Amino acid sequence: MNRKTLVLPAVVGLLAPVLAACGGSGSGSSGGGAIVVGTTDRFEATKDAPAPLDPAYAYDVGTWNILRQTVQTLMIQPKGEGDPVPEAAEKCGFTDTGSERYACTLREGLKFANGDKITAADVKYSIDRAMRIKADSGVFALLSTVDTVETQGDREVIFHLKTADATFPYKLSTPVAGIVNPDDYQKDKLRDGFSVDGSGPYTLSVAQKDDAITTATFTKNPNYKGTLAVNNSKVEMRSFADATSMGTALSKGDIDVMTRTMSPEQIQKLGDDSNGDIDLVEMPGLEIRYLAFNTDAASVKTKAVREAMAQLIDRGELVSKVYGTEAEPLYSMVPATITGHSNSFFNKYGDPSVTKAKSLLTKANITTPVKITLHYTTDHYGPATKEEFEQLRSQLNNSGLFDVTIKGEPWSTFVPAERKGSYDVWGMGWFPDFPDADNYLAPFLDTDNFLKLPYNNSEIIKTLIPESRQEADRLAAAKSLTTIQDIVATDVPLIPLWQGKQYVAARDDITGTAYALNSSSTLQLWELGRGV
Repeated sequence: MNRKTLVLPAVVGLLAPVLAACGGSGSGSSGGGAIVVGTTDRFEATKDAPAPLDPAYAYDVGTWNILRQTVQTLMIQPKGEGDPVPEAAEKCGFTDTGSERYACTLREGLKFANGDKITAADVKYSIDRAMRIKADSGVFALLSTVDTVETQGDREVIFHLKTADATFPYKLSTPVAGIVNPDDYQKDKLRDGFSVDGSGPYTLSVAQKDDAITTATFTKNPNYKGTLAVNNSKVEMRSFADATSMGTALSKGDIDVMTRTMSPEQIQKLGDDSNGDIDLVEMPGLEIRYLAFNTDAASVKTKAVREAMAQLIDRGELVSKVYGTEAEPLYSMVPATITGHSNSFFNKYGDPSVTKAKSLLTKANITTPVKITLHYTTDHYGPATKEEFEQLRSQLNNSGLFDVTIKGEPWSTFVPAERKGSYDVWGMGWFPDFPDADNYLAPFLDTDNFLKLPYNNSEIIKTLIPESRQEADRLAAAKSLTTIQDIVATDVPLIPLWQGKQYVAARDDITGTAYALNSSSTLQLWELGRGV
């Protein structure tokens, strides 16, 4: 079979992949055995994060991709995108006109992987536990609109919300709402280490070295009962130190599938090569990159400094020099393909301008050049991150208005430092919890925001976010959502940079790759199979 790139289009504002099948005679890494998937995600238990896979703590795309295979949720994002549908639940829905009472009925015969019966009490325990623990990852904030959880018998769960929340069904599809067994998870303490027990499509076992997972093995759960068709009996996920070693493993046949994060050079080479037994699948993505500010820090406390940076950054140049066609400039925290998006930063700042940036600093009596350090993580968002920050440094320094240095840290060091407020400016990526504009705004701007940003805007928190959540029709929420984005462009607690596509590379005897990732970058291992 010829090597080719399959491009999966966006449809009606949501990113809906179309099924693509590949045939071939390649044997893959292990014939008919486990499908082996490579990733550069690292899964580490550290002093600052000893419980990386506890649903009440985990809050990054890598750990969530483990939990989504193993811990079942009441709702799930469907294969073809769109609104969430019942999973562990038989049915769910709002039972009032104000979107403040949400009721679910569990499927009959649900069991944890160990055979224990699942009841409504287990669902309540799981939700209450996450809200009670309030882990410093900030993931509990996804449940911030929950007031109380009520059970009626063994199968009925009723969520009483503090305020209307049309996005609540999406939140019940995220791992923080995963159903856990009270026998395995203490109600007021996180579960350290890498053990995960749930009722999802797979069970998990891990091989580890130096408190880090080297291989995660997912074995089909015979007690699973839900909506997913599991197309394989076992998948191994191997963690690689870098994209180069992962690519070498794919070329040699040591792995069958390569996921995040590939380098731009690898993607281009795979896309250009017309011969071979490896296919590259390109999918629309909702991943974004942005800069965050500690607005209490002396170097960036004055808004004019942040405005000047927003005025100087040339997103088009940044993307073209570092990512090529694999990303697009982004002028809002909300991606361009999401309902409610507004180009707020372009509307306010227009094209990059040294003259305008200088005027902003002069009016604020800021002495130039302004000394700033931009922090980034070296091992979480792909090998091009360093080059991206070198470009940002050059753009700001070439203006003569800034004296920027950059500093990279491994993720295990970077995250604790960011949460403690050690950085003035730092770069982050965001893979959405669910594909709605609310999830690109509330996690950064609402009470208990996960970045621990000191920025606080009462209009956003008390009025605009609640208003937007009242609208089940997300088009009707656009006015409130646009106002939030305009305020962010004015106050600049964050600067959006770019929106990326996503890719999977696989040997051509692997099927289901078109659905291996959904628009929220959820890894759907159950879709993978062997054959034509």
